[in-house]
Amino acid sequence: MRQSELRKLPSVDRLIQTETAMALVAQYGRDRTLEALRGALDAARHAILEDDRTAPDDESLVVRAARRLAGELSPSLYPVINATGVIVHTNLGRAPLSPRARQAIERVSKGYSNLEYDIEDGARGSRYMHAADLLTRLTGAEDALVVNNNAAAVLLVLTALAKDRDVLISRSQLIEIGGGFRIPDVMRQSGARLVEVGTTNRTYVHDYEEALHPMNTALILRVHHSNFSITGFVHEPTLAQLVALGEPFAVPVMDDLGSGTLIDTETYGLPHEPTIPESISAGASIVTASGDKLLGGPQAGLILGKADLIGRLRHHPLTRALRVDKTTLAALQATLLIYLEGKAIDEIPVWRMIAAPRQTLARRARKWQRAIRSMGVPVTVVSTGSPVGGGSLPGQTLPTRALALDVPSPHTLAARLRQPNPAQGTPVISRIEDDRLLLDPRTDLPEQDSTLIEMVQAALTASLEQTTSD
Repeated sequence: MRQSELRKLPSVDRLIQTETAMALVAQYGRDRTLEALRGALDAARHAILEDDRTAPDDESLVVRAARRLAGELSPSLYPVINATGVIVHTNLGRAPLSPRARQAIERVSKGYSNLEYDIEDGARGSRYMHAADLLTRLTGAEDALVVNNNAAAVLLVLTALAKDRDVLISRSQLIEIGGGFRIPDVMRQSGARLVEVGTTNRTYVHDYEEALHPMNTALILRVHHSNFSITGFVHEPTLAQLVALGEPFAVPVMDDLGSGTLIDTETYGLPHEPTIPESISAGASIVTASGDKLLGGPQAGLILGKADLIGRLRHHPLTRALRVDKTTLAALQATLLIYLEGKAIDEIPVWRMIAAPRQTLARRARKWQRAIRSMGVPVTVVSTGSPVGGGSLPGQTLPTRALALDVPSPHTLAARLRQPNPAQGTPVISRIEDDRLLLDPRTDLPEQDSTLIEMVQAALTASLEQTTSD
Protein backbone atom coordinates (compact mmCIF):
# COMPACT_ATOMS: atom_id res chain seq x y z
CA MET A 1 0.00 0.00 0.00
CA ARG A 2 2.79 2.41 0.86
CA GLN A 3 4.41 2.03 -2.54
CA SER A 4 1.10 2.65 -4.30
CA GLU A 5 0.55 5.79 -2.25
CA LEU A 6 4.07 7.00 -2.99
CA ARG A 7 3.40 6.59 -6.72
CA LYS A 8 0.40 8.91 -6.39
CA LEU A 9 2.63 11.80 -5.37
CA PRO A 10 3.09 14.30 -8.23
CA SER A 11 6.38 15.65 -9.52
CA VAL A 12 7.56 19.12 -8.59
CA ASP A 13 7.23 20.10 -12.27
CA ARG A 14 3.53 19.23 -12.21
CA LEU A 15 2.91 21.11 -8.97
CA ILE A 16 4.65 24.28 -10.16
CA GLN A 17 2.23 24.45 -13.10
CA THR A 18 -0.90 24.72 -10.93
CA GLU A 19 -2.66 28.04 -10.69
CA THR A 20 -2.07 28.29 -6.91
CA ALA A 21 1.64 27.54 -7.30
CA MET A 22 1.99 30.15 -10.05
CA ALA A 23 0.53 32.70 -7.64
CA LEU A 24 3.19 31.69 -5.11
CA VAL A 25 5.88 32.16 -7.77
CA ALA A 26 4.60 35.69 -8.37
CA GLN A 27 4.72 36.43 -4.64
CA TYR A 28 7.83 34.60 -3.50
CA GLY A 29 9.84 33.83 -6.64
CA ARG A 30 10.36 30.57 -8.53
CA ASP A 31 13.37 29.25 -6.58
CA ARG A 32 11.78 29.76 -3.16
CA THR A 33 8.49 28.25 -4.33
CA LEU A 34 10.24 25.18 -5.75
CA GLU A 35 12.08 24.68 -2.45
CA ALA A 36 8.80 24.85 -0.53
CA LEU A 37 7.09 22.40 -2.89
CA ARG A 38 9.98 19.94 -2.50
CA GLY A 39 9.68 20.30 1.26
CA ALA A 40 5.94 19.56 1.13
CA LEU A 41 6.58 16.47 -1.00
CA ASP A 42 9.32 15.25 1.35
CA ALA A 43 6.99 15.64 4.32
CA ALA A 44 4.25 13.72 2.50
CA ARG A 45 6.66 10.87 1.66
CA HIS A 46 7.73 10.69 5.30
CA ALA A 47 4.11 10.55 6.47
CA ILE A 48 3.34 7.72 4.04
CA LEU A 49 6.40 5.67 5.01
CA GLU A 50 6.41 6.28 8.75
CA ASP A 51 2.74 6.80 9.59
CA ASP A 52 1.05 4.84 6.77
CA ARG A 53 -0.80 7.96 5.58
CA THR A 54 -2.53 8.33 2.20
CA ALA A 55 -1.06 10.61 -0.45
CA PRO A 56 -2.47 14.17 -0.41
CA ASP A 57 -3.83 15.66 -3.62
CA ASP A 58 -1.97 18.29 -5.62
CA GLU A 59 -3.85 21.25 -4.21
CA SER A 60 -3.22 20.14 -0.62
CA LEU A 61 0.51 19.89 -1.33
CA VAL A 62 0.62 23.39 -2.77
CA VAL A 63 -1.34 24.73 0.20
CA ARG A 64 1.21 23.13 2.53
CA ALA A 65 4.01 24.76 0.55
CA ALA A 66 2.22 28.10 0.85
CA ARG A 67 2.04 27.70 4.63
CA ARG A 68 5.71 26.85 4.71
CA LEU A 69 6.57 29.99 2.71
CA ALA A 70 4.37 32.19 4.90
CA GLY A 71 5.98 30.78 8.03
CA GLU A 72 9.51 31.31 6.74
CA LEU A 73 8.85 34.96 5.99
CA SER A 74 6.90 35.74 9.16
CA PRO A 75 8.69 37.42 12.07
CA SER A 76 9.45 35.13 15.00
CA LEU A 77 9.10 37.98 17.51
CA TYR A 78 5.57 39.26 17.97
CA PRO A 79 3.23 40.58 20.70
CA VAL A 80 1.42 38.28 23.11
CA ILE A 81 -1.21 38.86 25.77
CA ASN A 82 0.14 38.14 29.24
CA ALA A 83 -2.71 36.62 31.25
CA THR A 84 -0.38 34.73 33.62
CA GLY A 85 -0.54 37.36 36.35
CA VAL A 86 3.29 37.55 36.49
CA ILE A 87 3.90 41.29 36.23
CA VAL A 88 7.59 41.47 35.30
CA HIS A 89 7.65 38.33 33.15
CA THR A 90 11.21 37.73 31.93
CA ASN A 91 10.16 35.31 29.20
CA LEU A 92 7.54 37.72 27.88
CA GLY A 93 9.83 40.74 27.59
CA ARG A 94 9.68 42.00 31.18
CA ALA A 95 8.12 45.45 31.56
CA PRO A 96 5.69 46.64 28.87
CA LEU A 97 6.51 50.22 27.86
CA SER A 98 4.25 53.17 28.53
CA PRO A 99 2.49 54.88 25.59
CA ARG A 100 4.83 57.85 26.04
CA ALA A 101 7.91 55.61 25.81
CA ARG A 102 6.58 53.92 22.66
CA GLN A 103 5.85 57.28 21.09
CA ALA A 104 9.37 58.46 21.94
CA ILE A 105 10.87 55.44 20.17
CA GLU A 106 8.79 56.08 17.07
CA ARG A 107 9.67 59.77 17.09
CA VAL A 108 13.45 59.32 17.12
CA SER A 109 13.48 56.29 14.79
CA LYS A 110 11.65 57.97 11.92
CA GLY A 111 14.74 59.79 10.76
CA TYR A 112 17.78 61.50 12.20
CA SER A 113 18.06 62.71 15.80
CA ASN A 114 20.40 64.71 18.01
CA LEU A 115 21.72 61.53 19.64
CA GLU A 116 25.31 62.78 19.84
CA TYR A 117 24.89 66.32 18.56
CA ASP A 118 24.84 69.49 20.63
CA ILE A 119 22.14 71.59 18.96
CA GLU A 120 23.19 74.81 20.73
CA ASP A 121 26.90 74.57 19.90
CA GLY A 122 26.50 72.83 16.55
CA ALA A 123 29.15 70.29 17.56
CA ARG A 124 29.51 66.71 18.75
CA GLY A 125 27.70 65.94 22.00
CA SER A 126 27.26 62.95 24.31
CA ARG A 127 24.47 60.39 24.05
CA TYR A 128 24.55 59.91 27.82
CA MET A 129 23.26 63.39 28.60
CA HIS A 130 19.75 62.36 27.48
CA ALA A 131 19.27 60.25 30.63
CA ALA A 132 22.01 61.28 33.07
CA ASP A 133 20.43 64.56 34.19
CA LEU A 134 17.05 62.96 34.83
CA LEU A 135 18.59 60.07 36.76
CA THR A 136 20.57 62.38 39.03
CA ARG A 137 17.53 64.57 39.71
CA LEU A 138 15.40 61.56 40.59
CA THR A 139 17.96 59.76 42.79
CA GLY A 140 20.32 62.38 44.24
CA ALA A 141 23.35 60.75 42.57
CA GLU A 142 26.17 63.01 41.37
CA ASP A 143 26.30 61.42 37.93
CA ALA A 144 24.86 58.52 35.94
CA LEU A 145 25.64 56.28 32.99
CA VAL A 146 23.43 53.92 30.97
CA VAL A 147 24.56 50.62 29.38
CA ASN A 148 22.61 47.80 27.77
CA ASN A 149 21.61 45.79 30.88
CA ASN A 150 22.40 45.40 34.56
CA ALA A 151 24.81 42.48 34.07
CA ALA A 152 26.76 44.73 31.71
CA ALA A 153 26.68 47.49 34.32
CA VAL A 154 28.20 45.18 36.95
CA LEU A 155 30.81 43.90 34.50
CA LEU A 156 31.83 47.43 33.49
CA VAL A 157 32.18 48.67 37.08
CA LEU A 158 34.26 45.68 38.17
CA THR A 159 36.47 45.86 35.05
CA ALA A 160 37.06 49.60 35.22
CA LEU A 161 37.43 49.99 38.99
CA ALA A 162 38.68 46.65 40.33
CA LYS A 163 40.72 44.78 37.74
CA ASP A 164 43.60 42.85 39.40
CA ARG A 165 42.41 43.99 42.83
CA ASP A 166 40.18 42.60 45.60
CA VAL A 167 36.40 42.91 45.79
CA LEU A 168 34.85 41.94 49.14
CA ILE A 169 31.45 40.24 49.05
CA SER A 170 29.42 38.21 51.52
CA ARG A 171 29.08 34.51 50.75
CA SER A 172 25.30 34.91 51.00
CA GLN A 173 25.39 37.24 47.98
CA LEU A 174 27.21 35.02 45.48
CA ILE A 175 24.00 34.71 43.53
CA GLU A 176 23.03 33.32 40.16
CA ILE A 177 20.77 35.48 38.00
CA GLY A 178 18.68 34.48 34.97
CA GLY A 179 20.25 32.37 32.25
CA GLY A 180 22.82 30.81 34.59
CA PHE A 181 24.98 33.95 34.94
CA ARG A 182 26.70 34.00 38.32
CA ILE A 183 28.31 36.84 40.23
CA PRO A 184 31.62 34.90 40.64
CA ASP A 185 31.71 34.30 36.87
CA VAL A 186 31.08 37.98 36.10
CA MET A 187 33.80 38.94 38.58
CA ARG A 188 36.26 36.47 37.08
CA GLN A 189 35.56 37.86 33.59
CA SER A 190 36.21 41.40 34.83
CA GLY A 191 39.65 40.50 36.18
CA ALA A 192 38.72 41.43 39.74
CA ARG A 193 39.71 39.11 42.58
CA LEU A 194 36.79 37.66 44.52
CA VAL A 195 37.23 37.76 48.29
CA GLU A 196 34.42 35.93 50.12
CA VAL A 197 33.58 37.03 53.65
CA GLY A 198 31.24 35.69 56.33
CA THR A 199 29.02 32.65 55.92
CA THR A 200 25.97 31.74 53.87
CA ASN A 201 23.51 32.89 56.50
CA ARG A 202 25.40 35.34 58.75
CA THR A 203 27.95 37.99 57.83
CA TYR A 204 29.13 40.82 60.09
CA VAL A 205 31.03 44.08 59.61
CA HIS A 206 34.10 42.57 61.25
CA ASP A 207 34.18 39.89 58.53
CA TYR A 208 34.68 42.64 55.95
CA GLU A 209 37.09 44.49 58.24
CA GLU A 210 39.36 41.46 58.58
CA ALA A 211 39.49 40.98 54.79
CA LEU A 212 39.99 44.65 53.91
CA HIS A 213 43.52 45.68 52.89
CA PRO A 214 43.68 49.33 51.73
CA MET A 215 46.39 48.67 49.14
CA ASN A 216 44.63 45.65 47.63
CA THR A 217 40.90 46.21 48.15
CA ALA A 218 39.21 48.07 45.28
CA LEU A 219 35.54 47.72 46.27
CA ILE A 220 33.14 46.43 48.86
CA LEU A 221 30.26 44.89 46.89
CA ARG A 222 26.76 44.36 48.18
CA VAL A 223 24.38 42.36 45.97
CA HIS A 224 20.67 42.51 46.68
CA HIS A 225 18.88 39.14 47.02
CA SER A 226 16.48 40.07 44.24
CA ASN A 227 15.41 36.58 43.19
CA PHE A 228 15.54 34.61 46.46
CA SER A 229 15.33 35.13 50.21
CA ILE A 230 17.19 33.73 53.21
CA THR A 231 15.18 33.35 56.40
CA GLY A 232 15.82 32.11 59.90
CA PHE A 233 19.15 32.61 61.69
CA VAL A 234 20.50 35.32 59.37
CA HIS A 235 22.40 38.59 59.55
CA GLU A 236 23.95 41.06 57.09
CA PRO A 237 25.43 44.51 57.72
CA THR A 238 23.48 47.51 56.50
CA LEU A 239 24.71 49.48 53.53
CA ALA A 240 25.47 52.44 55.79
CA GLN A 241 27.68 50.23 57.99
CA LEU A 242 29.67 49.08 54.96
CA VAL A 243 30.09 52.67 53.80
CA ALA A 244 31.36 53.66 57.26
CA LEU A 245 33.85 50.81 57.16
CA GLY A 246 35.24 51.74 53.75
CA GLU A 247 35.40 55.53 54.13
CA PRO A 248 38.58 55.81 56.28
CA PHE A 249 40.45 53.70 53.72
CA ALA A 250 38.91 55.36 50.63
CA VAL A 251 37.38 52.02 49.62
CA PRO A 252 34.10 52.67 47.78
CA VAL A 253 30.98 50.57 48.28
CA MET A 254 29.09 49.28 45.24
CA ASP A 255 25.43 48.33 45.67
CA ASP A 256 23.96 46.08 42.98
CA LEU A 257 20.20 46.38 43.40
CA GLY A 258 19.23 44.18 40.46
CA SER A 259 15.64 45.19 39.75
CA GLY A 260 15.90 48.69 41.17
CA THR A 261 12.91 50.90 41.94
CA LEU A 262 12.13 54.55 42.55
CA ILE A 263 8.85 53.81 44.36
CA ASP A 264 8.34 52.27 47.80
CA THR A 265 6.71 48.87 47.26
CA GLU A 266 5.35 48.82 50.82
CA THR A 267 2.72 51.34 49.73
CA TYR A 268 1.03 48.52 47.79
CA GLY A 269 1.12 45.82 50.45
CA LEU A 270 4.46 44.32 49.40
CA PRO A 271 7.66 43.92 51.43
CA HIS A 272 10.13 46.74 51.12
CA GLU A 273 12.34 46.64 48.02
CA PRO A 274 15.46 48.83 48.32
CA THR A 275 15.13 51.96 46.18
CA ILE A 276 17.90 53.64 44.21
CA PRO A 277 17.59 56.93 46.14
CA GLU A 278 17.93 55.02 49.44
CA SER A 279 21.22 53.48 48.33
CA ILE A 280 22.57 56.84 47.19
CA SER A 281 21.46 58.46 50.45
CA ALA A 282 23.17 55.68 52.47
CA GLY A 283 26.48 56.64 50.85
CA ALA A 284 26.99 54.00 48.15
CA SER A 285 29.63 55.23 45.70
CA ILE A 286 28.20 53.14 42.86
CA VAL A 287 24.66 51.79 42.46
CA THR A 288 23.62 49.50 39.60
CA ALA A 289 20.07 48.56 38.60
CA SER A 290 17.89 47.45 35.67
CA GLY A 291 15.78 49.77 33.57
CA ASP A 292 13.22 47.17 32.49
CA LYS A 293 12.04 45.66 35.76
CA LEU A 294 10.44 47.72 38.53
CA LEU A 295 11.51 50.93 36.82
CA GLY A 296 9.15 49.94 34.00
CA GLY A 297 11.30 51.16 31.12
CA PRO A 298 13.35 49.58 28.32
CA GLN A 299 16.12 47.03 28.85
CA ALA A 300 19.06 49.00 30.22
CA GLY A 301 21.67 48.93 32.95
CA LEU A 302 21.71 52.03 35.16
CA ILE A 303 24.95 53.06 36.89
CA LEU A 304 24.66 55.91 39.38
CA GLY A 305 27.01 57.38 41.94
CA LYS A 306 30.05 59.57 42.53
CA ALA A 307 31.00 61.83 39.63
CA ASP A 308 34.69 60.84 39.59
CA LEU A 309 33.90 57.13 39.43
CA ILE A 310 31.21 57.54 36.78
CA GLY A 311 33.69 59.62 34.79
CA ARG A 312 36.18 56.76 34.84
CA LEU A 313 33.49 54.38 33.64
CA ARG A 314 32.37 56.72 30.86
CA HIS A 315 35.86 56.80 29.37
CA HIS A 316 36.60 53.08 29.70
CA PRO A 317 36.91 51.24 26.34
CA LEU A 318 34.33 48.64 27.40
CA THR A 319 31.67 51.34 27.67
CA ARG A 320 31.53 51.69 23.89
CA ALA A 321 30.85 47.97 23.50
CA LEU A 322 28.02 48.18 26.05
CA ARG A 323 26.45 51.45 24.96
CA VAL A 324 22.74 51.83 24.25
CA ASP A 325 21.12 53.08 21.05
CA LYS A 326 18.81 56.02 20.39
CA THR A 327 15.57 54.02 20.82
CA THR A 328 16.58 52.77 24.29
CA LEU A 329 17.57 56.26 25.39
CA ALA A 330 14.35 57.73 24.00
CA ALA A 331 12.21 55.21 25.88
CA LEU A 332 14.23 55.57 29.08
CA GLN A 333 14.08 59.36 28.95
CA ALA A 334 10.30 59.28 28.43
CA THR A 335 9.93 56.85 31.37
CA LEU A 336 12.06 59.02 33.67
CA LEU A 337 10.10 62.13 32.72
CA ILE A 338 6.92 60.36 33.86
CA TYR A 339 8.55 59.76 37.26
CA LEU A 340 9.70 63.36 37.42
CA GLU A 341 6.10 64.49 36.81
CA GLY A 342 4.83 62.17 39.56
CA LYS A 343 2.64 60.18 37.16
CA ALA A 344 4.26 56.72 37.35
CA ILE A 345 1.23 55.00 38.94
CA ASP A 346 -1.06 56.34 36.22
CA GLU A 347 1.16 55.89 33.15
CA ILE A 348 3.78 53.17 33.63
CA PRO A 349 2.16 49.74 33.02
CA VAL A 350 4.16 47.86 35.68
CA TRP A 351 3.02 50.26 38.38
CA ARG A 352 -0.53 50.43 37.06
CA MET A 353 -0.61 46.64 37.42
CA ILE A 354 0.91 46.66 40.91
CA ALA A 355 -1.50 49.37 42.08
CA ALA A 356 -4.63 47.90 40.44
CA PRO A 357 -7.42 47.49 43.04
CA ARG A 358 -8.78 43.99 43.49
CA GLN A 359 -12.31 45.31 42.89
CA THR A 360 -11.30 46.54 39.43
CA LEU A 361 -9.70 43.20 38.63
CA ALA A 362 -12.81 41.34 39.80
CA ARG A 363 -15.02 43.53 37.60
CA ARG A 364 -12.91 42.74 34.52
CA ALA A 365 -12.83 39.02 35.35
CA ARG A 366 -16.64 38.97 35.63
CA LYS A 367 -16.87 40.69 32.22
CA TRP A 368 -14.75 37.89 30.74
CA GLN A 369 -16.91 35.34 32.54
CA ARG A 370 -20.12 36.68 30.97
CA ALA A 371 -18.59 36.58 27.49
CA ILE A 372 -17.17 33.05 27.80
CA ARG A 373 -19.99 31.41 29.76
CA SER A 374 -22.08 31.24 26.57
CA MET A 375 -19.62 28.64 25.21
CA GLY A 376 -20.99 26.10 27.66
CA VAL A 377 -17.75 25.87 29.64
CA PRO A 378 -17.79 26.08 33.46
CA VAL A 379 -16.08 29.40 34.32
CA THR A 380 -15.70 30.96 37.74
CA VAL A 381 -14.00 34.00 39.19
CA VAL A 382 -11.50 32.88 41.83
CA SER A 383 -9.18 34.50 44.36
CA THR A 384 -5.48 33.88 43.72
CA GLY A 385 -2.15 35.75 43.62
CA SER A 386 -0.20 37.69 41.01
CA PRO A 387 3.59 37.30 41.38
CA VAL A 388 5.66 40.43 40.83
CA GLY A 389 8.29 38.34 39.00
CA GLY A 390 11.40 39.40 37.10
CA GLY A 391 13.81 38.75 39.97
CA SER A 392 11.91 41.19 42.18
CA LEU A 393 10.34 40.55 45.60
CA PRO A 394 10.92 36.75 45.60
CA GLY A 395 7.91 34.69 46.62
CA GLN A 396 5.66 37.74 46.95
CA THR A 397 2.27 37.97 45.30
CA LEU A 398 -0.50 40.53 45.09
CA PRO A 399 -4.09 39.39 45.74
CA THR A 400 -6.05 39.19 42.50
CA ARG A 401 -9.28 37.89 41.01
CA ALA A 402 -8.80 35.63 38.00
CA LEU A 403 -11.04 33.72 35.63
CA ALA A 404 -10.80 29.92 35.99
CA LEU A 405 -11.88 27.66 33.12
CA ASP A 406 -12.73 24.12 34.18
CA VAL A 407 -12.04 22.13 30.99
CA PRO A 408 -11.10 18.44 30.48
CA SER A 409 -7.57 19.29 29.32
CA PRO A 410 -6.37 22.72 30.48
CA HIS A 411 -2.91 22.12 28.97
CA THR A 412 -4.43 21.48 25.53
CA LEU A 413 -6.49 24.67 25.77
CA ALA A 414 -3.43 26.63 26.93
CA ALA A 415 -1.53 25.34 23.88
CA ARG A 416 -4.35 26.45 21.56
CA LEU A 417 -4.34 29.91 23.11
CA ARG A 418 -0.60 30.20 22.48
CA GLN A 419 -0.90 29.59 18.75
CA PRO A 420 -0.37 32.78 16.73
CA ASN A 421 -3.41 33.42 14.55
CA PRO A 422 -3.19 36.68 12.57
CA ALA A 423 -6.81 36.32 11.47
CA GLN A 424 -8.10 36.40 15.04
CA GLY A 425 -5.56 38.24 17.12
CA THR A 426 -2.68 37.88 19.52
CA PRO A 427 -1.57 34.67 21.29
CA VAL A 428 -2.69 34.47 24.91
CA ILE A 429 -0.29 33.13 27.57
CA SER A 430 -2.20 31.69 30.53
CA ARG A 431 -1.30 29.59 33.57
CA ILE A 432 -2.50 26.28 35.02
CA GLU A 433 -3.46 26.13 38.67
CA ASP A 434 -5.33 23.34 40.49
CA ASP A 435 -5.89 21.64 37.11
CA ARG A 436 -7.78 24.67 35.78
CA LEU A 437 -6.76 27.24 33.19
CA LEU A 438 -6.45 30.69 34.77
CA LEU A 439 -6.59 34.10 33.10
CA ASP A 440 -5.43 36.95 35.35
CA PRO A 441 -6.64 40.45 34.40
CA ARG A 442 -3.85 42.14 36.38
CA THR A 443 -1.32 41.65 33.58
CA ASP A 444 -3.72 41.85 30.64
CA LEU A 445 -3.75 45.44 29.42
CA PRO A 446 -7.38 46.72 29.47
CA GLU A 447 -7.25 47.59 25.78
CA GLN A 448 -6.54 43.90 25.06
CA ASP A 449 -9.71 42.59 26.72
CA SER A 450 -11.75 42.15 23.53
CA THR A 451 -8.87 40.35 21.80
CA LEU A 452 -8.39 38.02 24.77
CA ILE A 453 -12.09 37.11 24.78
CA GLU A 454 -12.04 36.45 21.02
CA MET A 455 -8.97 34.24 21.33
CA VAL A 456 -10.48 32.23 24.20
CA GLN A 457 -13.74 31.77 22.33
CA ALA A 458 -11.88 30.64 19.18
CA ALA A 459 -9.74 28.18 21.17
CA LEU A 460 -12.82 26.74 22.92
CA THR A 461 -14.63 26.39 19.57
CA ALA A 462 -11.64 24.54 18.10
CA SER A 463 -11.52 22.26 21.15
CA LEU A 464 -15.23 21.46 20.86
CA GLU A 465 -14.90 20.74 17.14
CA GLN A 466 -11.94 18.44 17.83
CA THR A 467 -13.94 16.59 20.51
CA THR A 468 -16.87 16.20 18.13
CA SER A 469 -14.71 14.85 15.31
CA ASP A 470 -13.05 12.38 17.66
